[in-house]
Amino acid sequence: MNRRNRGSSSSTSRVSNTYGNRQTSDNPRTGSGGGANDSFRRRSDAPLKRNNDEDESNNKEGDSADVSFIVGTCSSMCPERERVTRERLRDLAVFERLYGNPSKSSTDLAVKKFCRTLSAADVQASDVRPLPVLEETLKYLLSLLDSKEHPFEAVHDFIFDRTRSIRQDLSIQNLANERVIYLYEEMVKFHVISHKRLQSCSGTSISSMHHLNMEQLAKTLTSLYNIYDANRKPDYIYENEAEFRSLYVLLHLNPSSGVMGEPLSLWFRKLTFALVKSKEICFVRNLLRLYRMGNYKNFLSRTASEATYLQYCISEPHIREMRSVAVQYINNVCYKLQPYPLLRLSQNLMMKELDVESLCHECGLETCTDPDGFTVLPAKQSTFRNPEDKFKVYDLIGIERIER
Repeated sequence: MNRRNRGSSSSTSRVSNTYGNRQTSDNPRTGSGGGANDSFRRRSDAPLKRNNDEDESNNKEGDSADVSFIVGTCSSMCPERERVTRERLRDLAVFERLYGNPSKSSTDLAVKKFCRTLSAADVQASDVRPLPVLEETLKYLLSLLDSKEHPFEAVHDFIFDRTRSIRQDLSIQNLANERVIYLYEEMVKFHVISHKRLQSCSGTSISSMHHLNMEQLAKTLTSLYNIYDANRKPDYIYENEAEFRSLYVLLHLNPSSGVMGEPLSLWFRKLTFALVKSKEICFVRNLLRLYRMGNYKNFLSRTASEATYLQYCISEPHIREMRSVAVQYINNVCYKLQPYPLLRLSQNLMMKELDVESLCHECGLETCTDPDGFTVLPAKQSTFRNPEDKFKVYDLIGIERIER
């Protein structure tokens, strides 16, 4: 993996005690080197019990801590024993069915499911996939993201479960090297992209899916940060580390979500000086400040000109919020006898003029045409209302520069 600053490329390091007991059941515990293979990082003195000091107190995720660290030998995406059992029970996802047959799959289609409860008696080496197989499995899963044959909700639900299974296999084997960092970065990307795409989905289960996705995003980020720290060497940061660290800050744009429990003031103390001064962290800190100040114009312009695709995905709901706040400001403070031109408002909100007019209507406000033929927004209307959470997504002018 490329790094921003030069440093040793040794694959072994000692895990900080700060993070040793803060992993969830499908997250890896990091440790010092010494395993069956140099490409794996394991620790032989790892405790057999985790402290369930996070949201695992009710064993919702299952406790893989009872499983001694092993080297997986499963050579396919799904262990044969599980595949045969699920074929018999007709427990195959639509993506796993061979020619649409709900009771028949293949090694090229079946992917190991996430298991909520694990014990030493349940796990065999043949049931656990080694790192190369996990890499190929994740590559296959992410290739389904752009599938047009099924609604995104179905695609998300399948990848959501199977990536948790990948994290579980990583945890069972205590893998935490640089190749694992890449896997976690890709899984974080999946949850971030899903955060954006689920916003435009409809259905009774979307709210629950969105909540669970944010919950797993937080857990996956925490694990990724732990692995970054476990592999830390002096005077460098990983190529993508600053961007992925910045996502934690952006999640605090919505403090009511509760997905990230640690206050930013404490979190920043754990970052290295190089990370704190990185352009990605500086950008999101400024964005958070502008958001809390209600400075919608600079918030939108900075997002359009500086945000990465992942940062934009996290920020998008708050872009909609800031735009509705701007419309409310204009309606409340402008002079009643001097309507506000929509062309000027569209420039401030970085939207098309027709989209601004539609947004005003979403907010319960009426627009009209002035004597010169320009569309304007009369002020002091008493009908303003906050738009619904799922109102139409409007383009942010300037964001076209972003490459996914």
